[in-house]
Amino acid sequence: MKTIFKSSLFFALIILISFATSCSSNSSDDNPNTAELEGTITASGAFALYPLMVKWGEEFKKIHPDVKFNISAGGAGKGVSDALGGLADLALVSRDLKDAEVKQGGYAIAVTKDAVVPTINEANPNINEILAKGLSKESFYKLFIENSASDWKQLGFSASAQTHIYTRSDAAGAAESWAKYLGKKQEDLKGVGVFGDPGLLQAVLKDPSGVGYNNIGYVFDLKTKQPLPGVKIIPIDVNANGVIDTDENNFSNLDSLLSAINTGKYPSPPARDLYFVTKGKPADKVLVEFIKWVLTDGQQFVASSGYVAFSKEKLEGELKKLK
Repeated sequence: MKTIFKSSLFFALIILISFATSCSSNSSDDNPNTAELEGTITASGAFALYPLMVKWGEEFKKIHPDVKFNISAGGAGKGVSDALGGLADLALVSRDLKDAEVKQGGYAIAVTKDAVVPTINEANPNINEILAKGLSKESFYKLFIENSASDWKQLGFSASAQTHIYTRSDAAGAAESWAKYLGKKQEDLKGVGVFGDPGLLQAVLKDPSGVGYNNIGYVFDLKTKQPLPGVKIIPIDVNANGVIDTDENNFSNLDSLLSAINTGKYPSPPARDLYFVTKGKPADKVLVEFIKWVLTDGQQFVASSGYVAFSKEKLEGELKKLK
């Protein structure tokens, strides 16, 4: 009898352990957020979104160390091409998708906002006058589209000095957004073509007559919140009255500019939403969970990285695109 009792107790314990293990397993399956994620996310695209994507990747890995990230910047056009061609899981995109890209399956989810700003070398002999008066859309059009103002005097400034225009050579959201502000497309922009945001900034920094444009994350020092030494942002004279009014003077520091973008004081375009783009609605578990995290907990890193955070309503709308 003792042997039978011990055997029965042994089998009862086995059944209890099996049941507990089964419940634990089912609980994890029912709630995928409790299970550890594992996999690799490859992202390619816009220089504008690259720094924040790197930050998001670093922070997400702290929570899910078995998720790896391969992140590269080569321009929004390359990112979309990589994603639609199966070379990347995510395209980092700093412009609206084109109709042809949507037809190929491009699926866009907005994740933050920033802006493109016109830049100038601080050694320009008219720098103080330019900062006080700014440039109107008409003046920017003459510089970047018509290429009809080779000297600052032709734009109404005091000192005679050449204008050397620089633009992006790669298919870039920054170039597309700047051209859209002027009512044109990237291919309409005149100037010496330079690859990438860092390259375009360096071209202006090396040329006292240089004029270009950059995503704001490449113009400001994130620690001091001040523009980088050697470069100045050209204020946009939105109402074209020949002077930079209080509402137009938003370039003294990064926080001031981000506030102007958020409230609409800085025109849109060249302010614009930044996107994750996938081929079709994302279905991969790791990718979906990462995007959900970006639109929720990941938003805490947006402002400190030099971007504009979305409203709660905007974020909820983007999250619905994952359902």
